Amino acid sequence: MADKLWGGRFKKEVNKDFFEFQKSIHYDYKVVEYDIYHSIIHVSALEETGLLNKDEAAKLTSALSDIFSEVREGKFKPNLDSEDIHTDIQNRVTKKLGALAQKLHTLRSRNDQVVFDAKWYCYREGLYISSLLNVILANLNHLGNTYRDVFLPGYTHTQRAQVVSFIRYTGAFFCMLERDFERMDAFLKKSSIYIGSGALAGSTIPKEAYSEALKKFLESSRPEPKHSKSYTVKNPLDNVASRDFVIEFLSILSILQMHLSRMAEDFILYSTKEFGFFDLPEEYCTGSSLMPHKKNPDFLELLRGNTGKIYGNLISVLTTMKGLPLTYNRDMQLDKEPLFSSTEVLEQELKIIAGLIKGLKLNKNRIQQALDDEELYATELVEFLVHLGVPFSQAHTAVGKLIRFAEDKKIKIREMSDKELRKFDQHLSQLNIKKIMNPEYAVASKKSLPAQKYSTSKRSPRSK
Repeated sequence: MADKLWGGRFKKEVNKDFFEFQKSIHYDYKVVEYDIYHSIIHVSALEETGLLNKDEAAKLTSALSDIFSEVREGKFKPNLDSEDIHTDIQNRVTKKLGALAQKLHTLRSRNDQVVFDAKWYCYREGLYISSLLNVILANLNHLGNTYRDVFLPGYTHTQRAQVVSFIRYTGAFFCMLERDFERMDAFLKKSSIYIGSGALAGSTIPKEAYSEALKKFLESSRPEPKHSKSYTVKNPLDNVASRDFVIEFLSILSILQMHLSRMAEDFILYSTKEFGFFDLPEEYCTGSSLMPHKKNPDFLELLRGNTGKIYGNLISVLTTMKGLPLTYNRDMQLDKEPLFSSTEVLEQELKIIAGLIKGLKLNKNRIQQALDDEELYATELVEFLVHLGVPFSQAHTAVGKLIRFAEDKKIKIREMSDKELRKFDQHLSQLNIKKIMNPEYAVASKKSLPAQKYSTSKRSPRSK
């Protein structure tokens, strides 16, 4: 069992089973980079206050920078005997500097460290997710423009409804994901990183020292949160007690996952033999161990299946926080695994689905067969009659009877004579039918729509 950051008032060693149960090093090592940031800033504030001299501060900062280099180079391996990442870093500095390391944790609390780390994690991962969304938006835009002249049956209740342009179809998912991007962008813009809460009541280190240390660090070359208007903690009790930023982050990811799952469901359906509209790229599909003809959309199915996990992670943190008294409680340690889980799943999905969208192809022949369905143009017939002065309910009834008549007689409306057509409404004729019952007219007749133009916002991606 590694050295701990506490224990002076205890006579007995902590129960080994309990120690294993309560430690968090096996997952909170993922915020090691941000915890080192906290320590570097804290050392700077201690020096500013006079609690460390210049030489001591330089040695501590150098030791922390060495550990940071290990992290960036992928060489950092957490000591799983440590209680948490904060303890692990403290012990590593002790190994490097000996007694001087005892001054590193002067006048600070892990409560302050853990919220600092979580906020920075959400900011950094949110920035990366935004960059992945940019790629998907660009690929959706490219796919829609590639098949700009293609029309597609639109559905309500999974029943054929009206004709839409394919670029309007891809534009629907573009709009959904664009809103997700905007939600994440708003989250990033209001992100604030504070230091100096202590355990809950603040610190005896002057706020000016913390403010200057944090400001100097944030204004360095690192692409980190730069939106904070204040570098001083607003309310220390709130800072250590609140995880609404985690909940908001997980909420954004849950909505994003819902949109991805709906897209996956459409792509699965439209790639089946029953529809046959889409041809999914093989590299994102798998085969069957028994049936040699199968091309299964396994990635899309796994994405759809992950939605339960993403929703569950959000509900888990909401439930954990719902009845906690002020301020920090150990229950809050349990926000990390749901946060890491949702973030990692979404990042994997976004990278993969970007490639799938890029490689998706349309089966124009099958789509054209579906567009020959005359029922797709029933609404356009009603609208045509209305614009000629026929009351809507009368036009609606007339066209409904016409559709039913053609269905019962197993004939095409396009093949009916003018005499037969005028039994349903005097304005109907073969000339009008041929004009109205085609996808070009159906799409062009919609006057309420803006031109189909989309653009992708730009945000610098973060390397992983």
